[in-house]
Formats: sequence, structure tokens, C-alpha cells
Amino acid sequence: MSELRAAIVQDDATGRVLMLGWMDEEALELTRTSGVVHFYSRSRERLWRKGETSGNELHVVEIVPDCDDDALVVRAHPLGPTCHDGSTSCFTPWLWREILRREASGAPDSYVVATLSAGVARAARKVGEEAVEVVVAALGESDERVVDEAADLWFHLLLLLRTRGLDPAAVEDALLARRH
Repeated sequence: MSELRAAIVQDDATGRVLMLGWMDEEALELTRTSGVVHFYSRSRERLWRKGETSGNELHVVEIVPDCDDDALVVRAHPLGPTCHDGSTSCFTPWLWREILRREASGAPDSYVVATLSAGVARAARKVGEEAVEVVVAALGESDERVVDEAADLWFHLLLLLRTRGLDPAAVEDALLARRH
């Protein structure tokens, strides 16, 4: 096996960092010739094509080495979520990852599981309730209370997105599209 280089995969459309993988010369050559990102798996000690089991391939737009040629940025077009947990990026914020983890646990005593199971209407009502609590806190309570209520709103908004099958990255993409 040749020397491994870090390969940072970036979504060509949004600029979002999607993942970090490792490439040896063979993985890099396969990536260049096929147009689909390949990596060398250190744990499995073999080459693998991103999406070989999930179908969520990364189609190469450009490969850019760093100044020392010991790391790469791979600009790519993702076909589906990049992370194995179903997130758009492996660098997903902690709270979203925690919601996905709790959902996957299926624990009957989990607030996340119960809220997601109850559906969109319940999640939407909770967002409304929490939004009102943020407004009330902002108009007369301490900064600490505003932050606490904003945290509740943020959490419940993420639960609402999950009940709709949406990734928070879609919200970020909508905001990025507005800046032009």
C-alpha cells in the first residue's frame, strides 16, 4: 500500500465539508478514472467506493492537492446523504446527531422517539409553544431565560424537520441561496 493522504470531500454546490476519507495512489487513480470517489479503508484494509452499499455516491467535480501534495480537497456532487448515519455531512452539528441517535434507539421512554412517533402536528404545536415562550422571555426576562427558551425552540424545530424527513442542511442551503 502506498502512502495515505487525507481527502476532504466538499459539496461542489454548497461548499459544505461532507466528510474526510483516506486515499492511497490506487484510490486516487480509481477516483480520477471513474469519476466516483474511492477511498482506502484503514479499518478494513481495502479500497472502497463511496456509496458501494448505500448508493450515495460522490461524483467528482475537481481534485485539488494542498501545497505539500499530502492532502486533497475533492469537490464532488453527492447523490444522497454522505454520512453513514443518514446526515448530509459527517460534520453534522451535535444536536442533530443526538436526535438521530435517540430516534434510532427506539427507546419507549425517549421524548425524541415519542415526539417523532406522534407526527408533524405534535411537533409543529411544540414549535409554536416554544416560539411564544422565546418572545415572552425576550420581552421581559433575563438573558439566561431567553437562551434557555431559544434552546427549547431550536431543539423542537429540529424535531419538526425530522418528522418531515428534512435535514437541517436544507435550511442552511436555503439561507445560502438568499445571500446572492
